Amino acid sequence: MDVYEAVDSRRAVRAFSDEPVPKVVLERVLDAATRAPSSGNLQPWHVYVVTGEPLAELKKRATARALAGDPGDEREYPMYPAQLTSPYLDRFSAAAAQRYKALGIERDDPGRPAKVAALNSEAFGAPVVLFCYLDRTMGPGQWADAGMYLQTVMLLLRAEGLHSCPQVMWTMYRKTVSHIVGADDGLALFCGVAVGFEKEGVPRLRTGRADMAETVSFIGV
Repeated sequence: MDVYEAVDSRRAVRAFSDEPVPKVVLERVLDAATRAPSSGNLQPWHVYVVTGEPLAELKKRATARALAGDPGDEREYPMYPAQLTSPYLDRFSAAAAQRYKALGIERDDPGRPAKVAALNSEAFGAPVVLFCYLDRTMGPGQWADAGMYLQTVMLLLRAEGLHSCPQVMWTMYRKTVSHIVGADDGLALFCGVAVGFEKEGVPRLRTGRADMAETVSFIGV
C-alpha cells in the first residue's frame, strides 16, 4: 500500500472485529512511527498500548460510568472552541449527523449522550487501544507534534491492513484510564486510538471533506 492509498483509505472505523492484533505488528508500527516529526526533536509523546484483560477492565469501568450518566472527569483541555462558527460548525453538524445515523442513534433521542459514550467506552469493540499522553509542561507546539505522530501511526496501521479510530472521548474518563495504565500525575491524556481489524458486514461510514479550494491558497504559483 503506497502513501496515497493509505491516506485515502484511513477513516475513523467504529466497528471492529475481536480478531487479535499481533504484538509484533504493533511493535513494527510504533517503531517506524518514531520517525514522525517534532519541533526540536522533543518527541513529547508517551504511548500506553492496552490489550487483553487490562483493556477489558478499562472498558468495563468506563462503560459503567457512561451508562450511569457520569458527566466525566473535569476536562484538561477543550475538545472544541466554545463558539464554533461557519464553516466549522457546518462541517461539525454534517459529520455528527452522519455518525449518529451510522450508529443507529437518532439525534433527538434523549438517551443519545449516554448511548454514544457507552459505544465509545467499548472502543467500538477494538482489541487494542493506544493512549497518548504528553508531559504537562508541554505547550501547543508539542500537542501539534503529537497529532502528527498519531497520524503517522494511523497511516502505518493502514499499511498493515489495520484500521483505527482516534477517541478524544477517553479524556472524559482520564482518571479511570490513568488508574489502569499507571500514568503518573505529570502526564496529561491527549486521546486514545482504537486499533483493530474492521468488522465485516457493517456499513462503512466515510464523512465528506471540504473541497481543497476552501482550505488551500496557492501564492506565487
